[in-house]
Parts: sequence; C-alpha cells; structure tokens
Amino acid sequence: MNAISYTLDLLKQIADGLARQFGIDCEIVIHDLTKPELEHCIVHINNGHVTNRQEGGGPSKVVLQTIHKDAAQLKDRLGYLTRTPEGKILKSSTFYIRSQDGTAIDYLFSINYDISGLMTIDRSIKAFIDTEPQPLTGQKPEQIVNNVNDLLDNLLEQSVALVGKPAALMNKDEKVTAIRFLNDAGAFLITKSGDKISRYFGISKFTLYNYIDVNSRKADGGT
Repeated sequence: MNAISYTLDLLKQIADGLARQFGIDCEIVIHDLTKPELEHCIVHINNGHVTNRQEGGGPSKVVLQTIHKDAAQLKDRLGYLTRTPEGKILKSSTFYIRSQDGTAIDYLFSINYDISGLMTIDRSIKAFIDTEPQPLTGQKPEQIVNNVNDLLDNLLEQSVALVGKPAALMNKDEKVTAIRFLNDAGAFLITKSGDKISRYFGISKFTLYNYIDVNSRKADGGT
C-alpha cells in the first residue's frame, strides 16, 4: 500500500469514528485534491444529508482556495460558521492534510456540525434571561454548495457584494476589483468559468483576461 492510499484509508477510519461518536448531525467530508477531476473530488462522506452532498460530488469554496494558494501558508481553520442553501447553520472545521514532503495539500478533512437546533435553544434561553435582545453572532456564515455551478454563482454574488453595485452598473475599475476577488477565490479553476464570468460582467473573454493581467501586475507591485 502506498503512502497516499494509507493516508486516505486512515482518514476514512477517523471520519467513520467521529461520525459514530457525534451522531447524525455531524457530517464528515474528505476531498481528494490529488484527483485530476476536481468536479468529483469528494471521496468519502458521512451523514451527507446535512448538506445534501454525496461521494463523487464537487469542490467547496475552501477547496478552490486551497488549490489556488501556497500550501506552506495554509493553516487549519477551526470552528467557523457555514450555512447550507436550505438555511442550516453549521459549525465547521477544515484540516489540511499535506503530502509527505509537505509541499502540497493532498486532502481536505472537513467537519460540519448542524447547530441549527442548538442555536434555536440558545436564542430562546437568551430571550428569557437577557434584558435586551442580543445578536446571535457577529460571524457571517459561509454558504456550502452542492456543485461547481452553484459555487461559481455564489462567488459571483460575493464579488458583486464586495463592489456594492450590480455588474451592469460597474465601471472598469470596479469590474477589475470584482474579477480580482474571483481570481483570488479560485473561480477560474472551475471548468469553463471564463465564459460565464465574461457574460456576467458583459465583457469579452479577451477583456476578461486583460483584467486578470491587470490584477497580476498589481499583485507584483506594478501598475
């Protein structure tokens, strides 16, 4: 058994144990970043009903970000909030499983615990004991999507929210800013994303790639 197979088998063993320990509200997902087919990178999942995903499913936002970034700069993310399209609120943690030499991320090991019911109880208790209504949390949950098309749509919505106006009303600099966000988020790793993004912003693919070049020059300290 090679090292990669051993690591994956070990991760599956841990996933099964955690899912059994914490019950049906605890989803465990393993993304295989060594697979050439990014659209089918989920290789193991427990309690997939939490986010309505299954084995063979596509990447999440964090997968694209992982591939797009330097592995040496990545640190495990613990206890952040996410949400499903159905409105479930999840407490999530993501662990970066590195290759033997540490230069790449081979797997993402993610835990998503549905805390929607617990938050309802928490809100009821606070309403009873607090003298004034208190905000539930200052964190804005990240959305978990079920396929790459939904993921790209979600990233486009975030780029518009970043600029603060619809794509049709953006000037050139604002479109460059939005496209920089998409590039940094790994949106262009999605197959045929360039076609959809250029249509969304009402520009040609030639212009789109010029905007990406502008962002690259800025990142390198140029003008």
